[in-house]
Amino acid sequence: MSTSELRASEPPTTVPRRWWALAAICLSVLVLGFDSTILNVALPDMAVQLHANTGQLQWIVDAYLVVFAAAMLPAGLLGDRFGRRKMLISGLVLFGAASLVGTFANSPGTLIAVRAVMGLGGALIMPLGMAIIPSLFPANERARAVAVMTTGAALGMPLGPILGGVLLNHFWWGSIFLINVPMIAVGIAALVLLVPESRNPAVPRVDLLSAALGVTGLAALTFAFIQAPTDGWGSPLIIGTLVASVLLLAGLVLRERSQPHPMLDLSLFADRAFRWNTLATVLVTFVLMGALFVLPQYLQPVLGNDALGTGVRLMPLMGGLLVAARLAERLVARVSVRWVVTGGLLLVAAALFLGSRTTLADGYGWTAIWLSVLGLGMGFTMVPAMGAAMAALPEDRAGVGSGLLQTLRQSASAIGVALLGSLLAGIYTNHLDTTGLSAPAAHAARGSVSAAQAVADQLHSPALAASAHSAFLHGMTSVLLICAITAVLSAVVVALRMPGRAADEGPGIANAAPDQAQSVS
Repeated sequence: MSTSELRASEPPTTVPRRWWALAAICLSVLVLGFDSTILNVALPDMAVQLHANTGQLQWIVDAYLVVFAAAMLPAGLLGDRFGRRKMLISGLVLFGAASLVGTFANSPGTLIAVRAVMGLGGALIMPLGMAIIPSLFPANERARAVAVMTTGAALGMPLGPILGGVLLNHFWWGSIFLINVPMIAVGIAALVLLVPESRNPAVPRVDLLSAALGVTGLAALTFAFIQAPTDGWGSPLIIGTLVASVLLLAGLVLRERSQPHPMLDLSLFADRAFRWNTLATVLVTFVLMGALFVLPQYLQPVLGNDALGTGVRLMPLMGGLLVAARLAERLVARVSVRWVVTGGLLLVAAALFLGSRTTLADGYGWTAIWLSVLGLGMGFTMVPAMGAAMAALPEDRAGVGSGLLQTLRQSASAIGVALLGSLLAGIYTNHLDTTGLSAPAAHAARGSVSAAQAVADQLHSPALAASAHSAFLHGMTSVLLICAITAVLSAVVVALRMPGRAADEGPGIANAAPDQAQSVS
């Protein structure tokens, strides 16, 4: 959602082909839904074929998230000023061009740069796709239009791992990016033919300094978390980078508080319902991204599944999330957002505690159980919490509130991958036994469990494979245990602090449907 909805001056008119236009927008957003999960399935293949270590795999994920989070703040203003359709198409062109380059990337560094450009394109696609809806549909049709777009955005998440597995089983890892190109081409053509232009030139100018502070601050924080296992938390580089990130982000907060029309309106946190529901959403996003980073590497190198098998085996998580998302509104109507979110966080904690008890002898059956519970917990937490956060906002601040919420979610995603991935890398490296290996082979094996498995296959060394599997599992279970403790503490805070009476929770999650589309993508 963009700031257009609180500043739009043009009254919406009825567009004859508006439902076809909505289909074009849904196709555009679906590309982001695929990308959010298809990449995780490809990480083990990238580790081997690109010789990427765990830190580089983290950056392949986080370069997109860091730019996406920071660029989403000014994206709505750019669309309002220069044309929402025009900027949406610009985002698709950026995303498509970067995907094409990524298809033929031959080094981790190139792919990281490509992912950053894709993040910039994604930051234009998601909020502007939602912002166009009010200009297409009259008020009595908007709820239905939002529901259609919600479904379209959600479809990409469960289909991504399956599609990624099929592509990786028959083609090279670059095919997961190439598949974006024809979808984007069709989406652009449909937008040009079906979607009318809309804009509001009266909006304030984009604050480039604030945007720069956000990007550099979040990037510095992410770099410190990813690099710390290699350089040490006490190294001058890491300490200096952490201090710089704090200063940059503090500068962003101070500048935004002094602006008459801030992109990052922190005064919204004065509302208790918005504050605590946003916190719940951010924490569960942090946990989800950490789990999605470690799980494919467990399912492929450790359990021995191929890419398609990994995608299929992630379905209990996706299925549980989608089932809970459909049931959440009914439960909120019966009890309250506070208790549904608290229960969801406790389900998340229970699932992660079960996951932290995983052993090498368990196989996939145990994993499927706790993944299903994790998906249910995610759905019961994320959807009602995001809905209640948006419902707590006055109508004239919904655009700014949505931007703040989505920026915090994407920031939590980036930090989750960086921090939890670094914890995993440190434990894995410390527990891996490379005795008897040459220096190059030992260095490669320490890069990731996928690389260690490849070295073990080349050297016909079952001992190295067993050590790598054990070391990775130790790191994964530690990550899951920390996430479980975080979820329990979050549930306690939510139960004690979140408003629980209906009057305190706003008109309900139905009014915030536009933002639930983004909660599952």
